[in-house]
Amino acid sequence: MGNRLSKIYTRTGDDGSTGLADGNRIAKNAQRVEAMGTADELNCHIGLLIETLDSDDELVTSLRRIQHHLFDLGGEFAIPGSRVISDDHIEWLENTLDQYNESLPPLKNFILPGGTPAAAQCHLARAVSRRAERVVVALGHEDSINAASRHYLNRLSDLLFVLARVLARRDNGEEILWEQKKSGL
Repeated sequence: MGNRLSKIYTRTGDDGSTGLADGNRIAKNAQRVEAMGTADELNCHIGLLIETLDSDDELVTSLRRIQHHLFDLGGEFAIPGSRVISDDHIEWLENTLDQYNESLPPLKNFILPGGTPAAAQCHLARAVSRRAERVVVALGHEDSINAASRHYLNRLSDLLFVLARVLARRDNGEEILWEQKKSGL
């Protein structure tokens, strides 16, 4: 990679525009930039989740792989028309989801985010993944996108939900069940 990022500030964005990887410049509040930024934010939340886990935790390997996928996804948004995320990425998510979901009891009630710090952070990442998906849907109304990227974010939010359940139940922990009667209504 060399000295590619030797100078961090360029002042070229001071006018409210940003450069895409293909050299084009667009407004910083464009839907494409929002998609790139939300993928980056999600990646940061996954990084924070990883830091709540022991380094030898089996989940770390999968979560790091997801971080690489999310970086690729952001790159895909930075180059209009590119296709990086594929059905193979989605299949891997589904297989990973099935593996972790297999050990969980059926869900009979809604659950609240929490249970452990790691589970709560995983729920936060799930919520950002859902928002990222909404942003990508909106981008798809403006411009051509890779449908697999939208599908990836949908499956990723499902996987993060399952992982939050796994994390909440570790070491004899419990999920926090939503109880309508406690909502005060």
